[in-house]
Amino acid sequence: MSKKSAGLLLYRIKNGVLQFFLVHPGGPFWKNKDAGAWSIPKGKFTEEEPLEAAKREFEEETKLKPPENLIPLTPLKQKSGKLVYAWAAQADFDAGSVQSNLFELEWPPHSGKKQMFPEIDKAGWFDLNSAKKKIIPGQFPFVEELIRSIEKG
Repeated sequence: MSKKSAGLLLYRIKNGVLQFFLVHPGGPFWKNKDAGAWSIPKGKFTEEEPLEAAKREFEEETKLKPPENLIPLTPLKQKSGKLVYAWAAQADFDAGSVQSNLFELEWPPHSGKKQMFPEIDKAGWFDLNSAKKKIIPGQFPFVEELIRSIEKG
């Protein structure tokens, strides 16, 4: 069975500028990566409905309630073969207030030592040009689809 994940792409208009909410993955593998490393808040799921998984993952990763009036976006198949489902919504909150859940990892590898790391270590609002540089390239089509949807009104 192919891997699946689901998440939310939030947007706001601040001072006339369209901005997108992205998160940076926590843990040692992502520590020094920035461009092309940010993501929509999302996570894996197996049995639950994709929309419910997207809402759950958003809340786990941010400690914020997911917004209402979610707009479905076209699922994307990533290079890894993973299928990513996403919904978009307009929202506004302080990205600095986001608090992530933690995960356990043996670190350093093969050391036998377990450490806790935040699932996301940073969150932010980015204009289109910044979002295009920061987001995992395979997720950028979500941003493009959302822009088309907003432009249609």
